[in-house]
Amino acid sequence: MHCLIGLGNPGSRYNGTRHNIGFEIVDQVARELRIGFVPGKGEYLGAQGEIDRIPVLLIKPMTFMNESGSAVAEVLERFGLALEDLLVVCDDFQLPLGQLRLRLTGSDGGHNGLYSIIYHLQSDQFPRLRCGIASSFTPTEKALMAGYVLEPFRRDEHPDVRKMVERGSSACFTVLREGLTQAMNQFNSKPE
Repeated sequence: MHCLIGLGNPGSRYNGTRHNIGFEIVDQVARELRIGFVPGKGEYLGAQGEIDRIPVLLIKPMTFMNESGSAVAEVLERFGLALEDLLVVCDDFQLPLGQLRLRLTGSDGGHNGLYSIIYHLQSDQFPRLRCGIASSFTPTEKALMAGYVLEPFRRDEHPDVRKMVERGSSACFTVLREGLTQAMNQFNSKPE
């Protein structure tokens, strides 16, 4: 079984914010698979389906971003998953809006959700899809970054956000069907 984990914050007040792009992408995957999310046996929502007869589990932690790792650890234990079975989808304020970056492993890069997952799993050896949310008004001061990632996308950014969600969903499908290397070759370039 493969597991796509979208990171974000629960609750309607966070809908459409930069930090919730991981939720938006796994929601798009669920729509394409025609499956719905239901509460899991822990602090997460889950949806199960198949992609070309490959079982896939979609997860949205309900722990808030900074505690995502506890929900991810629960899911790994409950479903008997290995680290390489995961694909964590999250925002990245260091990448320009719309740009995707797939990686096999890596550091948290300043992302609190990834930090929490690495802490709870005691490993950074899991694949991730980082989705660019940076803009011309991204703050340079670290103290202002928390407010920035919790802001909604601006109206003029919505077309690029929609394209990124569709492209991110396609990247997830490619990882599952053709593997991470093929997906990296296809999606790690800048969008047109």
